[in-house]
Amino acid sequence: LTLAGRRGHAIAFLLYGSAAALSTSPPALRPGLSTSLPGYRPKGLCFQTQHHCSFSAGRWQLRDYRGHVTCSASSIASGTDGSPMKPENLQEPVPKEVPKENSVHGHTWVDEYAWMKDDKWQQVLREPEILQKDIRDHLEEENAYMKAVMAPTEKLQSAIQKEMVARLQQDESGVPSLDGPYAYFRRYEEGNEHPLFCRISREDFEGVWSQDSPLPPSQELLLDANALAANLTFFNLGASDHSPDHKLFAYATDKKGSEYYTIEILDLKDKTLLSDSLVNCSGSFAWSSDSQNIFYTMLDESHREKWVYRHKLGTKQEEDVLIYEEADDGFFVGVDVTDSQRFITIESSDHGTSEVRLVPADAPETPPILVQAREEGVQYDVQDYGESLLILTNKDGAVDFKVMTAPISSPGAEHWQELIAHRPGVLLKSLSTLKGYLVRSERVNALPRIVVATCDTTEQGTVTLGAEDVISFEEQAFSLNLRRGYEFNSPSLRFVYSSPTTPESCFDYDLSTQKRTLRKVQKVPSGHEPSDYVCLRKTATSPDGAKVPVTIMYKKGTPLDGSAPLLLYGYGSYGMSMPAGFSTTRLSLVDRGVVYAIAHVRGGTDCGYAWYDPAGKTMQKKNTFIDFVASAEFLVKEGFTSEGKIAILGRSAGGMLVGSTMNLAPKGLLAAVVGEVPFIDVLNTMMDTSLPLTPPEWPEWGNPIESKEAFEYIQSYAPYEQIEAKDYPHLLATGGLTDPRVTYWEPAKWVAKVRKLRTNKDALTLLKTDMGAGHAGKSGRFVQLEDEAFIQSFLLMVFAKIGALPPLDDL
Repeated sequence: LTLAGRRGHAIAFLLYGSAAALSTSPPALRPGLSTSLPGYRPKGLCFQTQHHCSFSAGRWQLRDYRGHVTCSASSIASGTDGSPMKPENLQEPVPKEVPKENSVHGHTWVDEYAWMKDDKWQQVLREPEILQKDIRDHLEEENAYMKAVMAPTEKLQSAIQKEMVARLQQDESGVPSLDGPYAYFRRYEEGNEHPLFCRISREDFEGVWSQDSPLPPSQELLLDANALAANLTFFNLGASDHSPDHKLFAYATDKKGSEYYTIEILDLKDKTLLSDSLVNCSGSFAWSSDSQNIFYTMLDESHREKWVYRHKLGTKQEEDVLIYEEADDGFFVGVDVTDSQRFITIESSDHGTSEVRLVPADAPETPPILVQAREEGVQYDVQDYGESLLILTNKDGAVDFKVMTAPISSPGAEHWQELIAHRPGVLLKSLSTLKGYLVRSERVNALPRIVVATCDTTEQGTVTLGAEDVISFEEQAFSLNLRRGYEFNSPSLRFVYSSPTTPESCFDYDLSTQKRTLRKVQKVPSGHEPSDYVCLRKTATSPDGAKVPVTIMYKKGTPLDGSAPLLLYGYGSYGMSMPAGFSTTRLSLVDRGVVYAIAHVRGGTDCGYAWYDPAGKTMQKKNTFIDFVASAEFLVKEGFTSEGKIAILGRSAGGMLVGSTMNLAPKGLLAAVVGEVPFIDVLNTMMDTSLPLTPPEWPEWGNPIESKEAFEYIQSYAPYEQIEAKDYPHLLATGGLTDPRVTYWEPAKWVAKVRKLRTNKDALTLLKTDMGAGHAGKSGRFVQLEDEAFIQSFLLMVFAKIGALPPLDDL
């Protein structure tokens, strides 16, 4: 193996930097020879690395000083034109097969790649360096191969990332939110990856603040997340909040990507940390009214939120008081505060049932009060108003939810009285309360709206509602969200609006006059003209007659004669609706002639709660995938694209959607599939009770351990089990080593099995595992764009390869 010339350089620097940074004459490498490759500069650093070259079983391998494989190939050819390596000159990684036989319900199946799951995976989340050597070697070999294949796109990746950065307002500031004498906000400074948490005086916000005005002299920096992230490979900030007396600032950090958070508390007077440090937390917490207690949830060894503790400032964590323990491994538990800040809420829930307890925020030592004992299939959420509770619930068949009231003194269901009746087709998503007003977030005809109703109480304490005003917009598809504030007595509420073509606009809505005041418009420094783009809402018809909304965006001038490539995105699980909002990153694809579409398939609540339950979960889950295929075929029929020019993309549970669709879709329909941290190994995961999300997700997919019917149904669509010997589209899967939600071995097994069985061996099958991050990928607003640019470059490379777009050099 000889490394010579620019192309040879690429082998040596795959994991480290650019060819230009290498020495011009790297030494020849022979089997058994170790050598240093000097002079390359990853992220501004200059150092040397030891590489050892070996030849075994017909394959060359480069290993770094840790013994980790950085490149593996059967032959590596160098050209004379300085062009990047070509995929056909590389041999795909071929992982070993260690057949593991499984039997249940009279069925037996073999998993050849089960060995990729480290037996100590829980410990790997906290200490990724202990990952089993053969697993690490395989993941790193896959990464090396992936980088070699993607080498021709490096220039394009760089260009796209620069475009994305240019669209970000680097010195952006959020709209301050009032609380007592201050207005709190977060902002970014130019070049910073992470936010600064600040406050200004109430007088300055009400008097002089505007989006474009300089920050007033009263600005106080509370926390610089960039300082916390310094010198860390990964950093994520979870919840953060100031204390009610404005003297303290609590925040949660994750430094591994494993979502084990540590809560720290900052004294705002001298900006020093208190001795209080709460470890193994979920990342959320709530203050008591006296600012002396914090309620938080703690994770067990299986990464499940199991306990709620109360921590009194100045004491050790081991002295914290256990407030609630969730006995059912299938339930999540979390803490929050009501909008009035009168109660701390403790909510236990799975994907179909919930239960709420209340602790008076001004009496934190009071035992929690159960509102209503859990009842399978009944969900409810709670706010308080006066001496009543407002209860959003689906009880008694209210599929799209209704609002009930009950006295705080007797909150049980036997005392519930109807305030807002169930209205089929009007999904009531959430409630918010302000003094004199009840605010509802609703979804009608697959579009969001906000309804503001006057609210009062009678002498008997009964809550009554008056006149209503509806906040909505006229575009065919858009996103609309409430922004929660601190003050119950606020005269206004805040909401944010955007659409696929229109950047975010933040409004303050005057509750008494119904006047909207525009507080901030998202800026795109490199320029963006909404009228240059088209946003449409169309309807596809699934085989059973279901009408599936499809949001479509493209740039004016894009041909609609079937010649354009198209990216179809979807999710379709957990009742999550897919907002039709603005994205600056999406523009890099659309500006290059790609049509972008979102299929609002069953499994979400885009068309009401029944769109999810029962139509898109458990024994009707296949509707999700069938809707997605129908949406793709509809887009072909309508001329937005053609067969063979469609790429599909899904993330997390959306990875299951694209994985199942890849197996289900007619031959030739799809060009490419991208699964980001994809939940792909559904059957094996749902049978492994040690995994964090398995028991909580049985209501979503079914329990294949106890139910033969559930087992056979899941097996019939599970993406990993249904891979077979046939042609498949080009495939890119991503994973994170410390991901507790979708474990790293799921995408790794998927890629291995697809590569083995696909019959079109010339197609790409790539795996990209981030060895230093979890479910959310890289941390930091600029670094995250590297992943996005990489994925878009993969898609553009495929579209160019099939002739749907110009060659890479022209993109």
